[in-house]
Amino acid sequence: MASKKSAVERVSGAQINPQAVTGKMTAADLVDTAFLAYNGRRLRDACRLFADKMLEDDTVVGVSLTGALTPAGLGMSCIIPLIENGFIDWMVSTGANLYHDTHFGLGLKMFQGFADADDVALHKSGVVRIYDIFFDYRVLLSTDAFFREIARQPEFQRAMSTAEFHYMAGRYVAERERILKLDRRSLLASAYKHAMPVYTSSPGDSSIGMNLAALELEGYELRIDPLTDVNETAAIVYAAKAAGMKSAVFILGGGSPKNFVLQTEPQIQEVMGVAEKGHDYFLQVTDARPDTGGLSGATPNEAVSWGKIDPDKLPDTVVCYVDSTVALPLITAYALARRKARKPRRLFEQRDAMMDKLKGAYEKVLRKRAKEKKS
Repeated sequence: MASKKSAVERVSGAQINPQAVTGKMTAADLVDTAFLAYNGRRLRDACRLFADKMLEDDTVVGVSLTGALTPAGLGMSCIIPLIENGFIDWMVSTGANLYHDTHFGLGLKMFQGFADADDVALHKSGVVRIYDIFFDYRVLLSTDAFFREIARQPEFQRAMSTAEFHYMAGRYVAERERILKLDRRSLLASAYKHAMPVYTSSPGDSSIGMNLAALELEGYELRIDPLTDVNETAAIVYAAKAAGMKSAVFILGGGSPKNFVLQTEPQIQEVMGVAEKGHDYFLQVTDARPDTGGLSGATPNEAVSWGKIDPDKLPDTVVCYVDSTVALPLITAYALARRKARKPRRLFEQRDAMMDKLKGAYEKVLRKRAKEKKS
């Protein structure tokens, strides 16, 4: 009879024996050497999954963005470098993040404040607070005026996806940056320059949507078409998979944008009936608990049951329970240190071709269903 293995012999992980932290370490070295357990280790696993696997040349990366990240400057510090280095291929964001991102591209200012401020006094002084961020109420009015001004232009007077609206708006923000001699301030401008499609899953749920709604009352004809968004995002994922590539999702927070990047697979499989297996990589940074049943805390294991994640790829999933304002700068620094830049895919310019592929696959399904119905 074979002898039982001792507890020590059953240990398979690396020994916990870190070197001392020094002031000369890079952020990437710090993550690799000191983040060895608990949520620190999850963050290290997140960094490695993103840099080592999700950023392979054959992987298309979709990012969802929730929480007030752009007001805190994370658009400039992290998202723009990720776009410029080809580390993000498409994005779904809350409209609020894109609205507040635009402040910076227009040369408007946000300030570090404090969370325990007297909000009645702030209101009387015309100061708006996002937790510990302060800004003048006129920042909102100026940004509102900007979006109304551009959306009145003739090229906007038609139905379009949110990606097309953001691309066109990004062109105006980029021009405003040029005139004001600002450099790399707005992620919308950066997305335009690199033809990276940016979607909003709830286009009416932000100040951008509110201003577009007001223009509708004025008789302007711009209409945001969320159904086109559903098909375009599904087409991005399907085109990648049909070409033998992989699909990765990097989820910052949760909410509607999380579901929108993930629902691309059920749209392909469940609704359209096209054979597919789910996203290949899943990385989420969240502070939401799974036991409340909410989408924001739902795990990749649960996503498997919906067809959102390939069940064979569960080892390549990480949920990191850390505030995005802590995790995103570290993940960004790690990726920039450990991975060479990729050529931006410029997927916005490929939307028609990707849609044709998706339509072709769906038409085959419809023909097969019609044939089976006759037989």
